[in-house]
Amino acid sequence: MAEPGVETRTRSSVITARAAASFDPVGRSVATARAFVRDTLQGWGYSDVVDDAVVLTSELVTNAVIHAGTSADVLCLRTEDGVRVEVADRYPEREVPIQGTGQSFGSPDRENGRGLLLCAALASRWGVEYTPTYKQVWFQLDLPQRQVGTRSAGPVLPTSLLPVADERVRVAVVQIDRGGTVVNWNEDAEHLFGYAAEQVTGKPLTDIAAWPHTPGIGTGIVEALQLSRWEGSYGIRGADGRVIPVYASHLRVRDTHGEPSTVCLLVRDDERAVIQTPLRTPVTDTGSESRSTDPFEVFIGSPAPDDLDGLLQRTVERARDMLDGDSAFLLLATDDETELEVRASTGLPSARQRFARVPVEAGTGRYSSARMPAVHDDLTAVPGAVPLLNDTGMRSVVTVPLKVEGRLTGSLGVAAEGAARYSNEEALRLQFAADRIALAVESARLGELERLRRGSLSFLVEASDLLAGTLDRDQTLALMAQMTVPTLATWCAVYTIADQSSDPYLSYVLHEDEDRIDGLKALLSKIDPPDPVPAPGARIWTAPADAAHQAALRTSMRQLGRGSSPVSSGIGTTLATAAAVGGETVVLPLVARNRVIGMLTLGKPSDDHFRQEILELAEDLSRRAALALDNARLYSERTAISQALQRSLLPPGLPQVPGVEVEVIYRAAGEGNEVGGDFYDLFPIRDGAYGFAIGDVCGTGPEAAAVTGLARHALRLLAREGFGGPAVLERLNAAILDEGARSRFLTLLYGELWPQEDGSAVLKVVCAGHPLPLRLRQDGTVEPAAEPQPLLGVMEDLELYEQMVTLDPGDVLLCVTDGVTERREGTRMLGDDGLADVLTTCTGLTAGAVASRVLRAVERFAAEPASDDMAILAMRVPEPHNS
Repeated sequence: MAEPGVETRTRSSVITARAAASFDPVGRSVATARAFVRDTLQGWGYSDVVDDAVVLTSELVTNAVIHAGTSADVLCLRTEDGVRVEVADRYPEREVPIQGTGQSFGSPDRENGRGLLLCAALASRWGVEYTPTYKQVWFQLDLPQRQVGTRSAGPVLPTSLLPVADERVRVAVVQIDRGGTVVNWNEDAEHLFGYAAEQVTGKPLTDIAAWPHTPGIGTGIVEALQLSRWEGSYGIRGADGRVIPVYASHLRVRDTHGEPSTVCLLVRDDERAVIQTPLRTPVTDTGSESRSTDPFEVFIGSPAPDDLDGLLQRTVERARDMLDGDSAFLLLATDDETELEVRASTGLPSARQRFARVPVEAGTGRYSSARMPAVHDDLTAVPGAVPLLNDTGMRSVVTVPLKVEGRLTGSLGVAAEGAARYSNEEALRLQFAADRIALAVESARLGELERLRRGSLSFLVEASDLLAGTLDRDQTLALMAQMTVPTLATWCAVYTIADQSSDPYLSYVLHEDEDRIDGLKALLSKIDPPDPVPAPGARIWTAPADAAHQAALRTSMRQLGRGSSPVSSGIGTTLATAAAVGGETVVLPLVARNRVIGMLTLGKPSDDHFRQEILELAEDLSRRAALALDNARLYSERTAISQALQRSLLPPGLPQVPGVEVEVIYRAAGEGNEVGGDFYDLFPIRDGAYGFAIGDVCGTGPEAAAVTGLARHALRLLAREGFGGPAVLERLNAAILDEGARSRFLTLLYGELWPQEDGSAVLKVVCAGHPLPLRLRQDGTVEPAAEPQPLLGVMEDLELYEQMVTLDPGDVLLCVTDGVTERREGTRMLGDDGLADVLTTCTGLTAGAVASRVLRAVERFAAEPASDDMAILAMRVPEPHNS
């Protein structure tokens, strides 16, 4: 019983010709078989089915001579309505998947199974026949059926929908000679462009042609005029200076004397249908054996790969088979169309070439631009014309551009080992194939770029968050490496530079395989670090690969010299390290604040190149990482210096005062400051007596902190010498004035505290220009506990006095600096009244709770962080506990 979709015999038809050939089980037989089928079918005049027949034959012969390892017999049979090709091999035991049985054909990207899948997609009919000694796969391709006299037609349209044209549609006929000059210029050309025939005859067409797709205007159009046929859009600059868009059809002809020239038919671009050649699309057979006529699927096969790499690989394989080449390649253009990146190839060392870049305008031969079809008969005569094919053994090549809406998006090429294999005819055939797949390739490429950009944006956002979350230098170095490996590179090394006079230092090494880290670190430690060049962008660094290669060579030579001795454990590590760094290595500078502070080195294993998108992403990361690393360095230095100096300015600790709760909250303005212009102190003076102070030096930062230290130490010294409060402040005033230009105004609340046996506390206070201390009684009333007096550091003669205050059990004395009372939100200020309102709510709270509530109220008063130093000193006499 025959399975659906597979025939075991052809329907009866008259065979009018046959051709047969046998091919040995060697790789070259595939190309020879393709040439045999192509020549046979073209000789029969069946050019409409040549491409499909060559593709199918290539796959089936490949299965026989490569995968099965047997010879292949190819038989071509011509009938009135098509051609049948039979491919037989000597390995009948292989299982063949059949449609309709539930057995999968497998992936179209697999080499051994794709032939039958292509038969199902491209052939009109196909089948498999078995004998005890061989297996035969055959396919039949029917010639397209067309209505006589009709190549293309459109529907009947209302008159209002027809395109607008002049009363007379004019077709300019221009003839160009071998040298590119105008020899004929008809009346319609004169009317369209405004030039009389005598004005342009004998002049190059390039003088008036505006060629939009090629940077050098003369180059592109001259090459187009050399092709046997060309059709498309460009512009003609009219006599009035305006560029007139035209649609042109060029035909290369020769006269009876053999002299070549090009005839150009030109119409206004919006009238292109007058001369535009319709695509020759086969009429769809509506019978039970119909097949898809989508030109993209005809070339690429169905189903088409849904990923960019698969689509590109399938394209180069089909292009190679179509032109019977030995290799093929496809390059995609960068956004600015200045470079082409190798993305797929067959028959070439693709691992070495993948993602390598070549300039668009490369080479010195006849066709130097990737924007036009190019044919090179012999690359040995024009070395470097196609950089991708250097040292590959290829001699002849044809390349065509992939264009979408006039923009260069890529280049497709087919090459052969023999010379003079291709002509303009093959260039046109390959260009037609490129036009079929250009839009699909561009769509897939844009999809890939969008995914890459979305991933890059997410990566950079996450990297910025991680780097911003630490000011620790070692952690920043680790984050830099961990973010690049393995996302961007296989291994990473970070060099740091302490200062301009220091050499780069290898600070961190990471490899995606932890077992390779030690070997990689040892290798990099033995070679000179890369030069700290501040120029942006990635640059190639070959030193690691060279050093690894030499080390592996030396180790191998030593091992050979040992003869039959056991293999050294070191050779395995050395060879593994050489493989790890044998690919491309790039260096990106870490530049922060106009100084190179290090280098980020990224590496790939053997034969790998970095994609340009990855390098651009790494460059963005290096800029962020450099700033984070420099911030960490500055923060570490500043913190170390600041902490060493400021520890001497802080009170060593608060003493325990019997019968009195004491709480201090201190905040210095500025990142990394432990001491600012505000200060506090609480210290024992003598038995039963304690001194306390809270002050504010004009300004903030180191200068204010210096006066803070002077005031705090002077207060302790003078109080312990037995001076009373006014005397202490007067002598401190004199000391501040002695500082001269370094002196600062100082507001100060100073007092002495005596806890009493009855549970109360007696205080003597002097308030020199400072916010008044507030007393909170048990009943919730708040009142100032002192009167204002002149501040210090302004005038020499001060007459200060002290005031007595008694704190009963449950009372609180709150002392603050103006950073609390002057807290602002726009035009609003907390002020003394606002502070008193907050304190009113603190009845019954401990000293610590009072200080915390005041701080919380200050922080919530405004959304912005505080810009002034702040000190809060709360003292409370606790209530006695009932027994």
